Amino acid sequence: MDATLFVPIGSLLALLFAVYLTIKVLREEEGTEEMKKISQAIREGAKAYLKRQYKTIAIFFGVMVAIIVLLSLQGLLTPFVPFAFLTGGFFSALCGYIGMTIATKSNSRTANGAKKSLDRGLKIAFRSGAVMGLVVVGFALLDLSVWFYFLKWYYSMQGLGLEETIKNITSTMITFGLGASSVALFARVGGGIYTKAADVGADLVGKVEAGIPEDDPRNPAVIADWVGDNVGDVAGMGADLYESYAGSIIATMALATAAFYGRGLALQAVTIPMVVAVLGVICSIFGIFLVRAEEEASYAVLLKSLRRGIITSSILVAIFSFFAVYFILGKEYIGIYFAILSGLIAGVAIGFNTEYFTSANYKPTKEVASSSNTGSATVILSGMATGMKSTFLPAIIIAIATIASYFLAGKGDGAIGIYGVGLSAVGMLSTLGITLASDAYGPVADNAGGIAEFTRQKPEVRKRTDALDALGNTTAATGKGFAIGSAAITALALIAAYRDRAFEIKGSFELSLLDPKIIAGMTIGAMLPFLFCSLTINAVQRAAGKIVEEIRNQFKKIFNENAKPDYGKCVDITTKAAQKEMIFPALLAIIVPIAVGLTLGAEALAGLLIASLLSGFMLAIFMANAGGAWDNAKKYIEDGAFGGKGSPQHKSAVIGDTVGDPLKDTSGPSLNILIKLMSMVSIVFATFILKFSIF
Repeated sequence: MDATLFVPIGSLLALLFAVYLTIKVLREEEGTEEMKKISQAIREGAKAYLKRQYKTIAIFFGVMVAIIVLLSLQGLLTPFVPFAFLTGGFFSALCGYIGMTIATKSNSRTANGAKKSLDRGLKIAFRSGAVMGLVVVGFALLDLSVWFYFLKWYYSMQGLGLEETIKNITSTMITFGLGASSVALFARVGGGIYTKAADVGADLVGKVEAGIPEDDPRNPAVIADWVGDNVGDVAGMGADLYESYAGSIIATMALATAAFYGRGLALQAVTIPMVVAVLGVICSIFGIFLVRAEEEASYAVLLKSLRRGIITSSILVAIFSFFAVYFILGKEYIGIYFAILSGLIAGVAIGFNTEYFTSANYKPTKEVASSSNTGSATVILSGMATGMKSTFLPAIIIAIATIASYFLAGKGDGAIGIYGVGLSAVGMLSTLGITLASDAYGPVADNAGGIAEFTRQKPEVRKRTDALDALGNTTAATGKGFAIGSAAITALALIAAYRDRAFEIKGSFELSLLDPKIIAGMTIGAMLPFLFCSLTINAVQRAAGKIVEEIRNQFKKIFNENAKPDYGKCVDITTKAAQKEMIFPALLAIIVPIAVGLTLGAEALAGLLIASLLSGFMLAIFMANAGGAWDNAKKYIEDGAFGGKGSPQHKSAVIGDTVGDPLKDTSGPSLNILIKLMSMVSIVFATFILKFSIF
């Protein structure tokens, strides 16, 4: 039996189960009229943002398609590349739209469900997150399977042999990752700027200056803040992980062709990453059913329930992947299984590391909270130190996973070893259906808590939504760590695919640290993540400045004249600012690799990609975990530690959290896209770069 047949089956299974969960969620009651009204306002704000963002993306795609068509007409790209680029972008954008629509329809339902029981609220929020996870894996596998079967039919009709057909299929399919990467960059950067401009503005004027609580109805930016949770952590995170998921599979398929060409096993090796992905879908669906909570469950019990689903899914993938490798490639290549296993273990380990450094249950975040006793400066210093320290273990984990997957899979064969590294990324992302569900759950729970506060629900309801929100804070932090780790290994696989592509075109490809062009490329590459972060942080600063001015102007009327806040004005300001500010960082990720390749050569471009990966990975971990530690240190104080809400310590912690917001939710996550997109651009434009390069 042809194992590739499982891919469309897995895709349909994921999408059908997503439809089933959507129906279950939408059957729940929305709650009171006031709750419905707030949910509708969040939904309209989110849709307005997406509509404007997709218009910007459409213009960008129009320009890119024109360039790609021109290169195709010159024979520098295959004629299928423009279409693959469009389908990759379309499905990524569609996932963002569906995921955010469900998330914004689930917030009031979650708050209303929490009136009945904690388990009801948890299930509604988690099911809405699971829709996002399953839609992402479902559409990614659908795009993959359609292109695979179409290209297989087309090239076989040209009279090509099986191995030559597989080679042409994988070299064409890898280009659809460029479309997904492009959408992901706009979604992550634009969504990050939006959410943190609203959040920073609301906190600075609301909490610090006016001294009013979070989610206070008098704050004009409160709706924009809730909208931002969805555009940043649902649509943005979904696009980011869609790109990693699809990118890891197609890069590994390309590496499989290079490793097994001439051995008579090219089709089987190409099939493995797709089959592992399908196994992940099935195991994720099983894991989703395991997430439930008893009434009055503590934070620890809720977290245990969520972990039970994720870890069970990972164990099942580990078991079934062994049989997949054994029956498809045979026992001679069973070492490849251990590459998949290394990725699964690495993903779980990075999640635990992130939780340790960002959760108020552990020493690092408690120390950040304690530093508030001596003012804002020490809070910031403590958070920075925590973020820097947190890079140690992820670096070791990725290093071990890379070395283990290379040597265990390859057993002395370098090409198969690199294929093993790609499979490590596929293994890490195989359970994306449930890991993304736990990430997308966070914003829904956060919105539900805000709606409960806004509509003055009973204390027991607020207590339940607070428990769900606390769990969401943890899943959001660990989700960022997982996204960064998976981006790093995916980028590594893409760089290897670029090297193979350049070697195939040029006939030789030498990377020597004594080559000044490569050193120059590495120097530029190491700098790029810092420049990129500077641009995105400044973008948040400028957008937040506009929000601060607007809130101050409205507060004068709200407090002195009893006027009602104009929530729509803040939503409009953040939407416009995000669209304007995201363009230059996006262009940087596309123009720089092409410019370096043309001026310094293909080898120097490889140096740029490697250095960008290393500095970007470390910087992203630092930013995400420092920001997470500041955020949870603030919440730890709000729960009563070190003086509680309204104390000088609380104000110091709020300032630390405000500094950390753009780091953990804008700049850090955007680096995931940067390191992957530059690799994807390099692969797609490799022929053009090699033909017109000065060196």
